[in-house]
Amino acid sequence: PAPDRAVEAAMNLHAVSTAKAVDRLADFYEALSPATLHELDALYAVDARFKDPFNEVLGVAAIRRIFEHMFASVDTPRFVVTTRIVDGDQAMLGWNFQLRLRGRDLVVRGVSHLRFDTSAKVVVHRDYWDPAEDLYAHLPLIGSLMRALRRKLSAGSS
Repeated sequence: PAPDRAVEAAMNLHAVSTAKAVDRLADFYEALSPATLHELDALYAVDARFKDPFNEVLGVAAIRRIFEHMFASVDTPRFVVTTRIVDGDQAMLGWNFQLRLRGRDLVVRGVSHLRFDTSAKVVVHRDYWDPAEDLYAHLPLIGSLMRALRRKLSAGSS
């Protein structure tokens, strides 16, 4: 019985540290700016993997380059974390990414699946969001094609 309690206590401690890591990460993303990118080193493992609809990289330096590119490519990018779910060494963050692209205000809604190591650093970060709905649909030529395709493929179409 005693070893079971020790394992349970260790698991609870890890869950608490994961929850704290998720809170730190959410706070980081909500305050993200070019000046805060150096903080990635404290939040992500050196060999962390990151994947989103446009990128798949390995390592903190490569992750930092993705955000540097974001700041160079869009105006006023801002993350608002809307949901936090923690389960063991994993978490899901729901978020809204607010940005201005070509003079238009856009909101991209997505979810990040995160896995943490024993030191509460992110080792896997996978973003799920729909570029067709959230970005492509707002572009002049491709947007009209996307809307026509959506109408054609919609279950409500005849």
